[in-house]
Amino acid sequence: MPEPWNAFFADLDSVLPEEVHLHCLGGFVISVCYGMERPTDDVDFTSLHPNDQNERVLSLAGEGSPLRRKHKVYLQRVTVANLPEGYEDRLIEMFPGTYRNVHLFALDPYDLALTKIDRNIQRDRDDVKHLVKTVPLERQILQDRFERELRPIFVGDVRRAELTIKLWIEAFY
Repeated sequence: MPEPWNAFFADLDSVLPEEVHLHCLGGFVISVCYGMERPTDDVDFTSLHPNDQNERVLSLAGEGSPLRRKHKVYLQRVTVANLPEGYEDRLIEMFPGTYRNVHLFALDPYDLALTKIDRNIQRDRDDVKHLVKTVPLERQILQDRFERELRPIFVGDVRRAELTIKLWIEAFY
């Protein structure tokens, strides 16, 4: 785990009374797991287990927390995200065994790419392009996962999402 993240999570780990599991996405995962050089000062997460530790963890390591002031990085809960159905079954533990109580799980690269479909700003397109080229992502798997696992439960303008996936396929493959 690179710095300042290692020191940040080690400090968080030392004050937690029990294990917590965070389902992480965003720039942190793109850079730490998939090697994209991309600055970020937060770890986006969609879920924290056990859920009753959410407030405690955010008070210790969230945006206005002492750990943020000390390490200049923080945790941020993402409350609205389009996640493919069944993403939990494909989570990948990051740095297993590094911390006693903090367990970080990354979205698999296809699910991570699909979380970018709704916003689709330049940074998101750059992230997806990086995943397509470096993982590499197979076009058919990305398209199938969109059609079967995200499209049926998509929150927002699904026609726009359909156009975005089509444009990604044309641009990146």
